[in-house]
Amino acid sequence: MKQQVFPHSWALGKGSLLPQEEVLERGRKRKQFVVGMPRELQEDESRICLAPEAVEMLVGNGHQILIETRAGDRANYTDNDYSECGGFIVDNHTEIFAKSDIILKISPLVEKEIEYLKGNQVIISSLRHMMQDKDYFHRLMKKKITAISYEHLRNNDDSFPVIRSMSEIAGGTSILIAAEYLSNQHGGKGVMLGGITGITPAEVVILGAGTAAESAARAAMSLGAFVKIFDHSVDRLRRLQDILGRSMYTSVFHPRVITKALQSADVVIGALHLESNGPRFFITEEMVREMKKGSVIVDLSIDQGGCIETSESRTHRSPVFVKHGVTHYCVPNIPSRVAKTATIALSNIFAPLILSIGESGGIKNALLHSPGLRKGVYVYNGLLTNSMIGSLFDIPSKDIELLMAAF
Repeated sequence: MKQQVFPHSWALGKGSLLPQEEVLERGRKRKQFVVGMPRELQEDESRICLAPEAVEMLVGNGHQILIETRAGDRANYTDNDYSECGGFIVDNHTEIFAKSDIILKISPLVEKEIEYLKGNQVIISSLRHMMQDKDYFHRLMKKKITAISYEHLRNNDDSFPVIRSMSEIAGGTSILIAAEYLSNQHGGKGVMLGGITGITPAEVVILGAGTAAESAARAAMSLGAFVKIFDHSVDRLRRLQDILGRSMYTSVFHPRVITKALQSADVVIGALHLESNGPRFFITEEMVREMKKGSVIVDLSIDQGGCIETSESRTHRSPVFVKHGVTHYCVPNIPSRVAKTATIALSNIFAPLILSIGESGGIKNALLHSPGLRKGVYVYNGLLTNSMIGSLFDIPSKDIELLMAAF
């Protein structure tokens, strides 16, 4: 930017006052990063944050991408796929953490991974604060880390891009899962999820009217199933009917109405976001007891504890159990079941984010100019900025907005 002269800027000279030029801030200098993607240690996690095509785009913009060997295997991406797109394959798990400016990870860091950090780095991963302890946050703070929770990132329209994307995948996949477990092949009652000429279509009850519920309803209706959706909000139900058409049945939660719907349901999808001050279960064990034998429940809310009383968390290796004659599928992280699709969806969010941070000149400038990115920060340069975590673990916290205003 060209220097400009301001007449009221002064400096002391030898025996006189002389006008001086004030140098304004020059254009932000683009910054290039070393971005590391370690292999996920969690058994049920098959996703990776960047697909090879996204790596190629970032490398083309001057960033260096380190990928731990076999990090993409479970998403069906080989080391060769990444190296051909300009990524560097690293054999050593510790090297990723020691050499990277930005670390992209699906699951939160474990204790030994925090030890590997060189410090003053940016970590982008999930938070899952209820699974952490006080020491976890203290260790991050000691390393002067800036930690960003991707599930709390927001777009300009205040939506949650990662949550929305993964909810779309989980909702659509839940219907395919239900179809599997209705079939004889998986010990089901041999019912086709959908309808054909001359046969009454299967009935699908969906709890919730958010993104996952919309995706599930769309998939079920495309197969020809009859869909019933229950939610607290008439406005959300109206929005879904405007989007998907009037052929589905909608209702607010009412015990008698939902009990009757469950008695004829072939499939129940729990797709509710559970509020801390709301009811714990929306379907009681007694309601499940009255369902048809061989029907299927898929509880997408199981990562929050489940919205159905009979739900119990399971793994991808052992995903189902039968209770009161009803097959339950209650696995957190359903998008890992379709890891390649989920990885591409995450790449569509993380690659532009890294580019944006680089174009801004670094994480500080990126945070200054992006309210949505600030929403995801829970530790900034070693300072806890999430008041909920601070209250939960009795750790002093600073408001990120006040920290940014100081710059």
